[in-house]
Amino acid sequence: MAENKELEQIIERAVSQVLDRHLSKLQSEIVQRVMAALPAGSAAALAATDGASIGPTLVQAVATIQTGTTQKEILRALIDASNESAARVALFVVRGGTATGWQSRGFANDELIKEFGLDMSSSPIAHAYQNRAATPANIAEMDGRFVERFGGPANEQILVLPLLLKEKVAALLYADGGAEGNLDAPSLEILVMATSAWLEVASLRKQAQREPSEAAVAYERPAPVPVQTVSSFADPFAAHAPKHIAPKAPEPEPAAEVVEVAHAASSGAAASAAAAADPFAGLSAEDADTHRKAQRFARLLVDEIKLYNQAKVAEGRRHKDLYDRLKDDIEKSRNTYQKRYGGSAAAAGDYFQKEVVRSLAEDDLGVMGANFHL
Repeated sequence: MAENKELEQIIERAVSQVLDRHLSKLQSEIVQRVMAALPAGSAAALAATDGASIGPTLVQAVATIQTGTTQKEILRALIDASNESAARVALFVVRGGTATGWQSRGFANDELIKEFGLDMSSSPIAHAYQNRAATPANIAEMDGRFVERFGGPANEQILVLPLLLKEKVAALLYADGGAEGNLDAPSLEILVMATSAWLEVASLRKQAQREPSEAAVAYERPAPVPVQTVSSFADPFAAHAPKHIAPKAPEPEPAAEVVEVAHAASSGAAASAAAAADPFAGLSAEDADTHRKAQRFARLLVDEIKLYNQAKVAEGRRHKDLYDRLKDDIEKSRNTYQKRYGGSAAAAGDYFQKEVVRSLAEDDLGVMGANFHL
């Protein structure tokens, strides 16, 4: 497991470098960097499956996943690609601590997977879910209902992989070798991690479109990133409602809406206290609104810088030269902010500069470096 963790960290670093480039290049470049970052032993394992290099096949599989523009397209591409690395695969949606069948490939009757509920207490399922790690196991460790319904692979070896979104398990991918014993664990891990990254990008794009005034920024990068003020995240499986689970009230999707609903539900006393602490209380309604929009826009721009430069941000904080490493991105975003709010009532607030220090430097001005000036 320690080796898997190290491999995951290497791939995460490679993916973060790719995110620093234009999204249009991700479809091929992300996999090339992943493959280049693999340790020699893992690369050899990938190549040994049928005596030929699996690299181009894996690159093509991830590229296909990244052609998906909707969450369903992306997940179906994952299922199809995984079926090339395992004889039988099934994706189970995790909602409220319950894992329910969504789609499968390679089973005698793929329709039977739909709505089948996994036993979350069975050893491999519980381990993958709780530890958020790929879990190899023996079919005998699976839920007896699963084995009775679907049977097991000839060599009895299975693999359960968690699909993560915002560090939460959104789904579990079950895989086994079927009658032929075809189970390529390293490739499956890469496919699942690449899918997680692309689902996040797709969700951010969709969320940004809900704020047209914020998202329609004339910016060089192709996909603006929304402000995420709370930890909730758009559910890629929101349309999937398992029959055996009682219907629940719809969950709020974008983080910004969660905040707005919470504010609207505040009591009169709480609202009065908030108004007293409002820094824009003395302004006209129009000017106060402009200030708030400027703050949100500044957060949006800085969040985008962080998303596309995770490695640089970490290194810059460590070496206290964050501004030098991110100068081009910071100044491009500053210009975008100034064009929009530099001549407005919010100009004096200098919210972009404040957000750079707050978010990028974590309120530690020293990590920005000597060339950064307030």
